Amino acid sequence: MILNGNIENIGGMEFAVFKLKDGVSENKLIELSNKVESDFLKQQDELILHFLVRGQNGTYADVAIATTQQKAEEYCQQWLTDTVALEYLDLIEHESVDMTFWARIN
Repeated sequence: MILNGNIENIGGMEFAVFKLKDGVSENKLIELSNKVESDFLKQQDELILHFLVRGQNGTYADVAIATTQQKAEEYCQQWLTDTVALEYLDLIEHESVDMTFWARIN
């Protein structure tokens, strides 16, 4: 979902690969992702885009794109203090998380 601004302003990205805890449905993940977007992420002025993708073997990726890599990292840290974001994070098998940050180079 495009949250704020214009995709031409993309400068950084958070890319987090993970698996869901046993018993957690993809529908629940999508439901909470949408709630995080409406209740938390829309308030972040320099966050441009957020979406989920599904890979193989029960793997998902949460992608957040911001104006800079620094902003993407800042917003990621804010997830740890937001009530709705913490609900979302509670669905994830924490040992499966591989989170990386990227800076646009062209």
